[in-house]
Amino acid sequence: MEQLLYATLSLGAFALIAGIVLAIASKVFHIEGDPLSDKIDALLPQTQCGQCGFPGCRPYANAIASGEVDVNHCVPGGERTMLSIADLMGVEPKALEEEESVPVVAFVREDECIGCTLCIKACPVDAIIGAPKQYHTVIADHCTGCVLCLEPCPVDCIDMIQKPELLEHWSWPLPDTQRAQLGAERRESHHD
Repeated sequence: MEQLLYATLSLGAFALIAGIVLAIASKVFHIEGDPLSDKIDALLPQTQCGQCGFPGCRPYANAIASGEVDVNHCVPGGERTMLSIADLMGVEPKALEEEESVPVVAFVREDECIGCTLCIKACPVDAIIGAPKQYHTVIADHCTGCVLCLEPCPVDCIDMIQKPELLEHWSWPLPDTQRAQLGAERRESHHD
């Protein structure tokens, strides 16, 4: 019984010393990030899709903060994100680099899927689920439509389909945006 007590006390003392060392190390080796880059990164959609030409949202935020690139490269974020970043940076907003298109999601034709898992590895947001040599499917609510899963698929069984606008995701469009103009055009065409 006495050995168990000594073992427990020595393990507790070791954990306490290791905790103190780690706390001191976190204070001594702390590196401050760029606060502007942090704010820009918070505005980006965090899809890590690479459509901006950078491997993820954080490197793109760093490039914007350092003035290396313009604010108009984030396609998934669209006009709203571009305007928010331009306002934060105090620069003139520019037209989006790529035209904003209809939101799409990936759809796996399960009868053709061979279960190779290459699409799962390519998806930056883990929206594709499945097991090796089993059918895969896409969680539509998580899919950002970045199309990174299309290229690695060896049997070409992934399609990009238009994402349905469900009632629980619908919101009033901001005034003076492309979405508001599109809505006005649709209303006018229905009244004719």
